[in-house]
Amino acid sequence: MDALQRRVTLEDIVEYKLFLVQPHGTKSETTQEHLKHLADEILAKVAPLLMQYIWQHQLFNLKYHPEKGGVPAHIGGSTQFGDNVEDEWFIVYLLQRITEAFPELAARVEDSDGEFLLIEAADYLPKWLNPDSSENRVFIFRGELHILPCPSKSSPVGFSKNLVPSVAQALALLSTHPEACRASPKICSALRKRLEGYPEKIKAGLHRAHCFVPAGIVMVLTQRPDLVSHAVLAFYLRDPVDLQACQSFNTFPPDTQVLTSVTFTRCLYAQLQQQQFTPDRRSGFTLPPHSHPQYKAHELGMKLAHGFEILCSKCRLPSSEPDAPISCNPQWRGFMESLKKNGYFKGELEGSARYRELTRSAENFFKQSVASKSSALSPGEEILQLLHSCQPFNLEELKKQELQLPQEDSDWLDITAQDLECMLQERSRGRTDVGSQNSTRETCHIEGTEVKKKESEGNKEEEEGGYSLVAVSQGMKNFLNSMSSYEGAELPCSTQPFSFDPQSMANALDRLLGSKEEGLDSDDLDDDDEDLDDEIEEVEGSSSHAEMNGTENLDGLRTYMDQMDQELMSTNIGQSFSLTTEEEIQPLDVDLNLVSNLLESLSCQAGLAGPASNLLQSLGIHIPPNSDPA
Repeated sequence: MDALQRRVTLEDIVEYKLFLVQPHGTKSETTQEHLKHLADEILAKVAPLLMQYIWQHQLFNLKYHPEKGGVPAHIGGSTQFGDNVEDEWFIVYLLQRITEAFPELAARVEDSDGEFLLIEAADYLPKWLNPDSSENRVFIFRGELHILPCPSKSSPVGFSKNLVPSVAQALALLSTHPEACRASPKICSALRKRLEGYPEKIKAGLHRAHCFVPAGIVMVLTQRPDLVSHAVLAFYLRDPVDLQACQSFNTFPPDTQVLTSVTFTRCLYAQLQQQQFTPDRRSGFTLPPHSHPQYKAHELGMKLAHGFEILCSKCRLPSSEPDAPISCNPQWRGFMESLKKNGYFKGELEGSARYRELTRSAENFFKQSVASKSSALSPGEEILQLLHSCQPFNLEELKKQELQLPQEDSDWLDITAQDLECMLQERSRGRTDVGSQNSTRETCHIEGTEVKKKESEGNKEEEEGGYSLVAVSQGMKNFLNSMSSYEGAELPCSTQPFSFDPQSMANALDRLLGSKEEGLDSDDLDDDDEDLDDEIEEVEGSSSHAEMNGTENLDGLRTYMDQMDQELMSTNIGQSFSLTTEEEIQPLDVDLNLVSNLLESLSCQAGLAGPASNLLQSLGIHIPPNSDPA
């Protein structure tokens, strides 16, 4: 489809849709009712995961969408993930879990880059699959990635690569031929590797830090810890107009500061920590010296307090009329029944402290995700409403809790060059190019030799260095000999097993040597023998003359090449090549010059990205850091 006809997806936003593979009934009212019921069941199913997750901008949401523009009725939503790309991949994990639990649903997910699931498995995609031919072909179905195939000789199932199927056509093919549409094992493995670690990765992506904040913020975060993301972003994206509201701090006075433990995501903590900011003198915030043991806690709390104050400065005070209790919502009872059925309360007795805590979390989640509101409250209005409804805080009681606050180390923020190199190696592991295969075989051979012969450390480094030079030279040769087109150069792929067809070989020889069906009699054989004797005598007579001419031509060519070498030696081109000896001109060592020029280019990059490092990395060749300062 023409790129101008495609609906543009905003940057940093992921869109997801859940379709019924086989529509429920024929009436639109039946389908609508069924999809809305599925949306409530899905949210109840994934609620335990969503309640412990802190989103960067917007949370995961599902609502009913009627049929429009050829797209069948479905449930779906969109989420802005901002700078935290893990939000996007967590949504992919949720869709995987949802399609496993509800096999009648198939999911599609896209962002501003298009089919980003295919980007993750780009090394293993078939050649016919590209951004133009992938529209409406990629689905998550029954927990696995499915790609609608292109018809081939082995299987007629699929759509032509020049045809863009409609969503309804794609779902029909997916329901009738699920096995043929399943992605290859390598593509599925690449996606599973990217999602590896969930759901444990949710807690691993959180960071708890000590902060000195006003007591009102402590009360807000106790009830709604997810509001920390809005405060961090308000401070991170502040402007001079926002800072004018932070000169007085009417909502969160600094004189009520207490030490508390705040839970961030790693992305939010890094954004808050790396910001350089000096508070206004009129704000009432004063920071201790840098040498103070709790300087970091004071600085983080000061920044966080500015974010909360900015949010509240843009909102009015909430109405004094009390809100209707959540139990009056007709959807609440069904939502609680779904939570109990999915084991959300984990056997806790009704009325216990843990049960009440889980119920409060469920109520907050229900208000944000399930309950339909005509006008949703902004984060600032929610903060003011929490402050208005909660009981007055006891400052002395909050200060007594300071001794029992958990805190985590933030060394994960500091990444060394070696850590970065390990990440890049892990990212590029599994490529099937020739360079990586040669690297693996040569490394295994060297390691085996070292274990058997117990060589010294110096010999190990020499062997690894020699191996690296051979791998660089061979990898570049393979790259230059690979195919290329107007779309770019193709990286060399792994060698395939050699296949031989005897019949095709025999037919090719027949075409070269003549037809084998022409019969020969005895007279023809006698005439051929006489002709052969005459030809042998002529060849023997001319062979000596040809050898003399060939020798003279070869000697003349060598003399000509030697003269060219002598002329080039005095030019910049000749001086740029490395020769084996200085006394006598020897044949040019192409491998030596190739490797030396590449290493010189890498040295000029000073450890940064550049043409040489990018090319070698794409070939699967790892060059160690330059340890020679010269």
